Amino acid sequence: MPHIFCTGCGNGTVINCTLNAVVEMGWEIDDTIFISGIGCSSRAPGYVATDSLHTTHGRALAFATGVKMAKPDFNVVVFTGDGDLSAIGGNHFIHACRRNIDITVVCMNNMIYGMTGGQGSPCTPSGAFSTTTPYGASEPVFDLAELAVAAGANYVARWTTYHVKELTKAIKAGMETPGLSFIESVTQCPTSFGRRNKQRQPSDMIDHMKTHTILLSKKKRLEEAGQKVPDDYFAVGEFARRNRPVMGVKNK
Repeated sequence: MPHIFCTGCGNGTVINCTLNAVVEMGWEIDDTIFISGIGCSSRAPGYVATDSLHTTHGRALAFATGVKMAKPDFNVVVFTGDGDLSAIGGNHFIHACRRNIDITVVCMNNMIYGMTGGQGSPCTPSGAFSTTTPYGASEPVFDLAELAVAAGANYVARWTTYHVKELTKAIKAGMETPGLSFIESVTQCPTSFGRRNKQRQPSDMIDHMKTHTILLSKKKRLEEAGQKVPDDYFAVGEFARRNRPVMGVKNK
């Protein structure tokens, strides 16, 4: 199928994992809707054979909230990226988690604004190069999963495009959990991020995900034992699964 994504982009993997989870859930085409904002990730609903909304930058969760309130029986899935969600859409993200609206949010975190020229995003790692951080990013990085936990989402997980099976299971678990489910997938962007950070090939970025991730449970054990986790490692796994009060649950 012709598509808009660059060669080596990981967004197709995340879409595939999400659709496999939808199939496992047995969701019907007529009561499932995909919503997105603006950016590479947000073109994803165009490749899904359901009703969809491609909305304004950072506002996907606001539109999703409206859909869920009007149609609580619908299964609502949001595709978003780190720039769309955590920069201009940051306030909507926080309050969607606080309200714990019954939607599934799948965030493709490629650590950069890929579609608009490779600017640094709130998730660009410290020291990484982009068109707006030519001497290396110096601002603190948003930890999206921890932010979702603190803001109140019922289900939160983070994996990468290397962890295909775990990512699919996490998305399905999020769909099964009432309330806001946030699944972050770190994904490769060789075109805008990789070529500026000595990871020009897609395999370079996938190898980095393989060798620089640590299970959240292991990270906590090491920290409790007073052992240092390398600064360039990031945790993957399930961050939250709980039963806070929910908005927009199905009337079933």
